[in-house]
Amino acid sequence: MTRHLITSALPYVNGYKHLGNLVGCLLPADVFARFCRQQGHETLFICATDDHGTPAELGAIKEGEAPATYVAKWHDLQENIYTRFGLSFDWFGGTSRAPNHALTQHLARKLKDNGLIETRTETMLFSKADDRFLPDRYVEGTCPKCGFAKARGDQCDGCGSVLNPTDLINPYSSISGSKELELRDSQHLYLLQSKLVDKLRSWIDTQKHWPKLSTSIAYKWLDEGLQDRGITRDMKWGVPVPTDTFGDAFANKVFYVWFDAPIGYIAATEEWANAQGYKTPADGVPLSSPARRWWYGDEAKDVTYTEFMGKDNVYFHTLSFPATLIGSNEPWTMVNTLKSYSWLTYYGGKFSTSMGVGVFTDTAIELLPADYWRYYLLARAPEGDDSEFRWTDMQTVVNKDLADVLGNFVNRTLTFTAKHFGNTIPPMGELTEAEDQLAEAIAARVTKLTAHMANADMRKSVEVLRDIWTLGNEYLATQEPWKVIKTDKDRAATILATAIALIPLYATLAAPIIPFTASTLMALFPSLETPKTAHPQPDATLPATLHTPWSWPTADDIPDLLGFPPTGTFSVPPPLFAKLTDEQIADWEARFGNKKV
Repeated sequence: MTRHLITSALPYVNGYKHLGNLVGCLLPADVFARFCRQQGHETLFICATDDHGTPAELGAIKEGEAPATYVAKWHDLQENIYTRFGLSFDWFGGTSRAPNHALTQHLARKLKDNGLIETRTETMLFSKADDRFLPDRYVEGTCPKCGFAKARGDQCDGCGSVLNPTDLINPYSSISGSKELELRDSQHLYLLQSKLVDKLRSWIDTQKHWPKLSTSIAYKWLDEGLQDRGITRDMKWGVPVPTDTFGDAFANKVFYVWFDAPIGYIAATEEWANAQGYKTPADGVPLSSPARRWWYGDEAKDVTYTEFMGKDNVYFHTLSFPATLIGSNEPWTMVNTLKSYSWLTYYGGKFSTSMGVGVFTDTAIELLPADYWRYYLLARAPEGDDSEFRWTDMQTVVNKDLADVLGNFVNRTLTFTAKHFGNTIPPMGELTEAEDQLAEAIAARVTKLTAHMANADMRKSVEVLRDIWTLGNEYLATQEPWKVIKTDKDRAATILATAIALIPLYATLAAPIIPFTASTLMALFPSLETPKTAHPQPDATLPATLHTPWSWPTADDIPDLLGFPPTGTFSVPPPLFAKLTDEQIADWEARFGNKKV
C-alpha cells in the first residue's frame, strides 16, 4: 500500500476562519485523508497554525496580549473548532514551536552555504509615530495595480498581486494609522530564487497531473521572471535569524512568515514524532526518525505527498517553498500533487469580518451539526472556478440530498421493517434480477466514486455518492415492500434485508464526507463491530469517530455486501437530518447578510 502524506494550508492563528477557508483546503484534505485510511494506506495528515507574521502580532496588539499568549490561546480555540468539524488531523501543531525554529534556521544555513542567500540593503518604510520599521501588513494603502483602497504591504486582496510595502500608494501604518512615514535603509536576507528558475521549471514541467490552476499560477510567475525574495523582517515575533551565521546586524530580525510557514509542515511532523517519545537529534538535520520516514532521504522515497490550498497560496507552494527545499541540496520530500482551490464567495462577494457579512466556523458549528456543513461545502467546492455560498442553495442541497434521499431511505427502511418484523433483521431469501441489477448499478458507481476520491475531486465524489443513495430509494420504489408484505412475506423480508444491507455500505462510502452520520448509521447495528484504526494517533484527545476505519469496498465486493446484510438486531434512529425551514433561512440571511460586499 502507498504511504500518503497529506497537508492542508496552515490557517493563520489570528481568529476563527470563514467557511471559504474551511472548504478551500482543510476540509478536502480531511476527506482525502479519511479515504486513504479506509483504503488501508498508511496515512499521515498534518496541519498547524501559522503563528508568525504581522497578522499574529497585530492581533496580539489589538487584544492587549503578548504574541506567545495570543498564539497559544487561538491555537487551542481553532483546534477545538476543527475537531468539532471532524477534521482528523494526526497532528495539529504550530509554527512558533521549537521544531519549526530549528528547521527554519537549518534550511537557511544550508541555503547560505549553497550561495543562495545574500544580504541586501533594502529601503523600507519607517513610522515615526510607532518608532519602528513597517513590514508587510503593518502597512496599508492603495494597490498600484488595481486601485484597491485597502491593499496590504504583502498582498492585495483586490487583485491577488504580491506586493512590497513601498509599492503602495498613500501608505499608512496599520498600527497607529499614521501617515508620517519615511524611507530608511535596513539590511535583509534575500533568497536568490532567480538562480533556481531552471530547476523549478523542470520540476513543474513533470507535474502533468496537477490542477490547471496550480500550474498556470506557477508558470505565470516563471514566465514573468521570478524575482529574488526577501526572507527577513524587522520584527521581534518570529523565528530569529541566527547571528552566528548571518551576523549581528540581524540580531533583532526574524524570518519572513512565508519562509518559515511551509517549513511548518515538516516541523509539525516532528512535533508528532516528539509526542510519541522520539527526540530530535542534536546534530545534523533536526528531524527524528519517524518524521524522516515521511520527509527525508531514502526512508521517504515511497511517500506520496499531497498538498491542499487556496489559489492565493499557490505561488508560495509551487515556487518559494520548493526553492527552499531544492536549494538546500538535501533529499526532502517534494509535493506530488498540489490541489488548489478557487474562492468560495458569499453571495458573489467576500466574507467580511469587519462588516459582519458571511459565516465563520465558530458560528457555523453552533447553527448546524458538522455534517450539514461538510456535505454542502464539498458539494459546492470551488474546484477550478469560484463558487458561491447562498443560504437558499444550502437549504435546497441539505433538504433534498441529506433529508429526502439519505435520511428518508434509512428511516423508512428501518421503520417499516420494525413494524412488520420487529427489531430483528429479517432473513435474506432467494435473490431476483432486481437485486442483481441493484448490485451491478451500485458497483459501477463505486468504481466511479473510488476514482474521484483517489483524485480528490470533491464535487464529483459528492455527486456520485448521492447517485448511490438514490439507487436505494429507487429500489424500494420499484419493489414496493409495503405491497408485497400483504401477499409474500418472505419476498418482503428479502427486499428489506437488501435495503438494510445498503445502510452500512452507505455509511462506509459516506464516512470521508459525513463521518459523524456514518458513525451513527453503523451504530444502528450491534453486530457490526467497529475495529480500531491501525493508524497510530499520538493525540488521544481526538474523538474515535474521527478516524472511521471501515474498509473501502471495491466493485467486486458489492454483491457479497448486499447479499449478506448485518445479522441480529437494529435500532430505528430519529430523523437523521432536520430540514432547513424558510423561517431559518430568512433569519440567517438577515443575521449574516445576503448581498455582495
